[in-house]
Amino acid sequence: MSSWSIRIAERRDVGGLLVIEQAQFPEPWTRAMLLDELSNTQTRRYTVAVQDGLIVGCLGLMYVLDDEMHVNTLGVRPDHEGRGIASSLLDEAWADARARGVQRATLEVAVSNTRAQQLYFRYGFAPVGVRKNYYARIGEDALVLWADVWPADVAAPAGPTLEP
Repeated sequence: MSSWSIRIAERRDVGGLLVIEQAQFPEPWTRAMLLDELSNTQTRRYTVAVQDGLIVGCLGLMYVLDDEMHVNTLGVRPDHEGRGIASSLLDEAWADARARGVQRATLEVAVSNTRAQQLYFRYGFAPVGVRKNYYARIGEDALVLWADVWPADVAAPAGPTLEP
């Protein structure tokens, strides 16, 4: 049993989202960007993992067309990593995506972020391309990953594994 709960993000959560963005990403989103995302409830869905009143994780999704979603952001506070928070956020999002009829999901992840890649591979994501210099501030490429959103009663195929 997890010691955190997951709920829809609200405007009051932006400070906690910024902490995660700044700790985890080379090009963190700004307060204005996050507020804009949270206000766009037609095509965006942001959830937070909360433990003892502290936002310990967040997941931002964008729905594209009627059957696709894009993972905009997924992050966990560094002092809470490795506890299954990101998996919990993805599990909850996958269930919601199935209910919405989403069939495919996509995201970009830094080529050096093998830990995140392994997580995504467990959800059936697989590399389909590279976006050169996607993270321009640090000069890093991003892998483009796609996955089928599998029905709850069907196990996703095992994704690729990366050599250490």
